[in-house]
This record gives sequence, C-alpha cells and structure tokens, in this order.
Amino acid sequence: MFLLAALLLTTACVRTNATLLNPSPVARPKVAPSAVRIYRTADQVGRPFEEIALLNSTGESNLTDENDLFESMRKKAGELGANGVILDAVNEASAGAKVAAAIFGTGTQRKGRAIAIYVLPDSGKR
Repeated sequence: MFLLAALLLTTACVRTNATLLNPSPVARPKVAPSAVRIYRTADQVGRPFEEIALLNSTGESNLTDENDLFESMRKKAGELGANGVILDAVNEASAGAKVAAAIFGTGTQRKGRAIAIYVLPDSGKR
C-alpha cells in the first residue's frame, strides 16, 4: 500500500502548463505521449513544423528527474495535438538551494521550458 501511495505521489509531482501560440479554429487530434518526439534544437527536426504552444514544467527536485519532466511535456504536447517538443531550458536547483531546503524543510524546484510543435508530414517531394 505504501509503495502504491509513493508511486502516485511521484507521478503527480511534475506539472506542465501550456500557452497556445496560435490558437487554431480546428483542433488537432490528440497524440499519444509515446509518439511525441523530443528534440534538443529546432535544427534536429529536419522538416517544416508549426509551433503550437509554449510549455512550462515544474517538479520537486528531490522527487523527480529530467525524465519525469520530459514525460509531462510529452503528455501535455500530445493533448494539444503536437507530435514534437523542442527543448528550451531545464534548470536544476543549485546544491546550496538543496542544502537550505533540507535544513529548513522546504522544497526545491526543477523547471523546464519547451515549445510544443506539429511536424508536418513528409510530402515525398525533393
């Protein structure tokens, strides 16, 4: 029972908010999080894409890792119909902040920013 409670707490510890960039009158169908690809730069996309939304994620540093942050971004992007995410920045709490948090019983935040995108299908023309 404790393991189940701990699992539920850690999966809910990362929150991702989205700000739509160009709200489309036609909503894109949802995309499964596993089908949302993570790119480190726009150059890695390799095909034309449309920017859907800015993503901002936060999670407790001692309860989450970067993978949790990326999974939360994938989930939110997929809900918006995006099939890709271009990472902007991931910020970790400093060692000093973590020590202070341990002493004072406060939390430290891991934060990430990204852009949810829709990569256009390959037209096959060269």
